[in-house]
Amino acid sequence: MPDILKKLDYWSDRITDRLMRRMPGPRLNIPVSRPVVSFTFDDVPDTALTNGARILEDHGVHGTFYIAGSLEGQIEPGRTLISREGCRALAQQGHEIGCHTFSHTKVSHMGNRRLAADLQRNKAYLDSVAPQERRRNFAYPYNAGSFWGRGIFGSRFETCRAGGERINRGAVNPAFLWGVEIRQPESHARGLTHWIDRLIAEPGWLIFFTHDIAPQPTDFGCTAETFERLVAHTLALGCTVLPVRDALEQFSAGRHPS
Repeated sequence: MPDILKKLDYWSDRITDRLMRRMPGPRLNIPVSRPVVSFTFDDVPDTALTNGARILEDHGVHGTFYIAGSLEGQIEPGRTLISREGCRALAQQGHEIGCHTFSHTKVSHMGNRRLAADLQRNKAYLDSVAPQERRRNFAYPYNAGSFWGRGIFGSRFETCRAGGERINRGAVNPAFLWGVEIRQPESHARGLTHWIDRLIAEPGWLIFFTHDIAPQPTDFGCTAETFERLVAHTLALGCTVLPVRDALEQFSAGRHPS
């Protein structure tokens, strides 16, 4: 893509982000009486299962894994994407399986008809490995939403997560939840404990997201040691760690996560 088009695409994403977050409509009330953390994974590389899920389970907690069906088993520079069997294993181990589109295309680059077909295709894929009756949760590829497709997302998903580097507190737009990325450089990823400290000082719902958990991570992941540090710090400070679906269940029931 030529540089001028990349710049236009970037600013289009930023404008959409602001519009989506400020649009009137349904709001999800996030209690500010207790710190809640969700660890989530996008795409999902196979090391998110072998390392990420394992670390969470070792601490007695679970995460949310946003799967794009077309990436199944693909081998890319620095990572291999999760297999169908791996996706099934995550569900069997108690983790949440969310949607990340089927094609892993930026949703603003698809018309509504193509977008709806793509999401339906991923639903069929996910239901074939981890069937569920309730609506799933969603994460936008590249953290970029679609203003014109907002009705499609609202009718299909409980929530949609973007980026934005902020903690969810009070009344938030469920179609554009804030997320904090765990990524390279490793010094940056290790330093993300400061977000947990901020959550303790001012409670809400902190949603971390990352990709691979590997000895030599891609730019969008971290090492197992760093991920272990973040999970351990979260629990040591008394935060409640829940998959997105479980946090929502307790928020909607008006209960304090425990």
